[in-house]
Amino acid sequence: MIVSIDSLRDVTRQVILKSGYSAPDAEIILDVIMYAQLRGNNQNIIKLVGTGMPANPDASSIQRVKDTKLSAILDGGGNQGMVVMTDATRLAIDKAGEHGFGIVGTRNTKTSTGAIGYYARWMANEGYLGFIFSGSAEYVAMHGSTEAFFGTNPFAISIPTKDKPIVFDMATAAIAYYGVLSAQSAGEAIPEGVAYDADGNITTDPAQALAGAIRAFGGYKGAALSLIVEVLTRPLVGTSRKPDGKKDDVGNLVMAIDPELLADDLDDFQAGVSDLIQRLKATKKRDGVDEILVPGERGDRHYEAIMQAGAIEIEDNVWSQLQAMTDVTSD
Repeated sequence: MIVSIDSLRDVTRQVILKSGYSAPDAEIILDVIMYAQLRGNNQNIIKLVGTGMPANPDASSIQRVKDTKLSAILDGGGNQGMVVMTDATRLAIDKAGEHGFGIVGTRNTKTSTGAIGYYARWMANEGYLGFIFSGSAEYVAMHGSTEAFFGTNPFAISIPTKDKPIVFDMATAAIAYYGVLSAQSAGEAIPEGVAYDADGNITTDPAQALAGAIRAFGGYKGAALSLIVEVLTRPLVGTSRKPDGKKDDVGNLVMAIDPELLADDLDDFQAGVSDLIQRLKATKKRDGVDEILVPGERGDRHYEAIMQAGAIEIEDNVWSQLQAMTDVTSD
């Protein structure tokens, strides 16, 4: 179904508000979800259907439980992950602006932070190198295992340039958790070889995958990266565990670095990155390759095309569910 951007934004906002969030928090969540939706990232409106993202009625204010000139730990107070990560990113940027480097960890959130490229891009747009590491509940098996132990454990790295920033955002899982949910909602199979069922057999059934475990991408190398993200978003930031050892809350880590800690000048650094990209794009291409793309470029073009059209294609079932959650009727 083709839906206008304005209608999608209005309906999505209504769903978020009806989920119990304050107007300011709803706008934060809306921005992150729309960022994903308009760039073809599966951390999108699918988050709001089904069980959705109800606000935690017992959430308390976000607190700094540790604070130095370079670092901080935020206790999220059970608030929505996107809201807490917005505070963490802003704080990391402020510390980097004052001291050249800022590192902020978060704990005590129980929900997804959404597309972490959103926060990485924000830092790059402010002129900083951005690093984001995000934890989640146990969905992914270690290489050699079929038991869910890691989160999908995405990380993102952003680099400012003279033009659009380089934004690399990837899950260390072979398929994102919300990719599995999207396939289930659409009645589609997931790719072969990305997940196990509860008995440890490879499955293409998203429901069976949700009952089993997702595989790490790239075999042992991807699993090793997942382990690194797990360390940075679990013991480093001080998340808590249930008696059975499983996660009781979710942790994240944000780093903002001023390039001028090493580079002589920000403008020269950005110009150097832009020159590197231009030379990279001019390298010899394989047969059938029209253009060499850098991280973030495909999503930017997807976004630009949608904004020019003023409308986007939404899976019928997802759009129907989203509308059913509101009193809004739209095109």
